Amino acid sequence: MNDIISIPDNFNAAEDCLKDRVIMVTGSSDGIGAAAAKTFASHGATVILHGKTIPKLEQVYDEIKAAGDAEPAIIPLDLETLNVEQANEVALKIEDEFGQLDGLLHNAALFAGLSPISQFDTEIWDKTIRVNLHAPFLLSRALLPVMNKSNSASLIFTSSGVARKGRAYWGAYGVSKAAGDNLMGILADELEANTPIRVNSIDPGRVRTRMRALAYPGEAPEVNPAPEEIMAPYLYLMSDASKDVNGKIITCY
Repeated sequence: MNDIISIPDNFNAAEDCLKDRVIMVTGSSDGIGAAAAKTFASHGATVILHGKTIPKLEQVYDEIKAAGDAEPAIIPLDLETLNVEQANEVALKIEDEFGQLDGLLHNAALFAGLSPISQFDTEIWDKTIRVNLHAPFLLSRALLPVMNKSNSASLIFTSSGVARKGRAYWGAYGVSKAAGDNLMGILADELEANTPIRVNSIDPGRVRTRMRALAYPGEAPEVNPAPEEIMAPYLYLMSDASKDVNGKIITCY
C-alpha cells in the first residue's frame, strides 16, 4: 500500500513557487480543478485548462486573466471518449506550444451516485472507469515524454478514502480510485530512477463540491471546506518543496 502522509507543518508556498512552469489540470471548469488552476496561476504557472464544457473553461480563463496572471491555454476534451490518437495530439500540441510540461493534475472524475453492485448500471460502470482510470492512463502515457523535458515535473493523481477500503454502494467510483492509487504507485516506481518526474496522489477528503453533495445529499455544505481552502497540498506537490516526495498519498485533512 502507498504511504499516506501530510504536508510538512512548516510548509508555506512562496508567491512565485511555480514561476515559469507549465501545468495541465484536468476537470478545471469548476470545483477543485478550477480552484487548483487559479491557485497555480497565482503562484506563477502557465496553466492549461481542460474540460468538456467550453463556456465554463472560458470563465476560469477570464478569472485568471483578470487577476493579472499568465495567460492560460484551453484544451477541450471529452475523457469519456478519449482515445490514443487524441491523447497523443494533446501531447504534441503542448510540446509545440510550450516545449515542456512541468505538472499534470488528474483531477477530472465521474461519479453518478451511490448504487449497490447488484443493481449497478453497466453503462455508468463503463463510463466511470473510462473517465476515472482509462483517461488518466492514456494522458499520462502520452504526456510522459514532454514531462521528461522538464527539470522537475510533478504528476498528481486524485485519490479518495473509498480507494483504500471498499465501502458499500460506491461501485465503479471506488474501484476506479483504488486502481488509480495502484497506477500512481506503479508509475512512481518506474519513473523514480533516471527521470525528473515524481508521481503522487492527493486525497482531498470532504470538500464543498457538487460531487460531495451528490454522495451526501443530507449533509449541510457549509460543514466542509471550499476548494480554495485545501490548496496547500496541491501547491506542495507541484512545487519543488516536494522534489524528494514520490509514490505517496497526501491528505488534505
